[in-house]
Amino acid sequence: MSAAVLLRLARQPSVAAPAPPARRSPRSDARWPRIAATLDGLRLRHRRAVRIVDADCGCGTLLIEAAHYARSIGFTAIEVRGIDGAPAMIGRAKAAALRHADPAIGYRFDCADMEKALREEAAFPADIVLCHAAMAGVGDVVIAGPAERGI
Repeated sequence: MSAAVLLRLARQPSVAAPAPPARRSPRSDARWPRIAATLDGLRLRHRRAVRIVDADCGCGTLLIEAAHYARSIGFTAIEVRGIDGAPAMIGRAKAAALRHADPAIGYRFDCADMEKALREEAAFPADIVLCHAAMAGVGDVVIAGPAERGI
């Protein structure tokens, strides 16, 4: 190739690869405002420990974000449990939890039958329970704090 051809090729704008699809932030989830408000309310009552359960947690993104938000507002003992029926999702959730390790946060992700796991959870009441409407048999989203469950 001649120098002129090489120069022309060098001046041509390169075509950039398409950008990867944007990731949705857990805080864009419709449940986030209520999660944050419940955690804020518990801290206003001087709570330092919180327990959050997410039934059908998927890859754990929302649950992990809730745990880190709780830590950022002053909770010093945070216990979270994610339950899902898909082993692949639980594997992803465990890997994500390892990347977001914090000594104040105890992560537990279980691949389990949802109904059975939630029955077991009754023995260890959570401050916040996240579940999808189909499981709760009611509206679009259910987030129950202690007052809403009569505790």
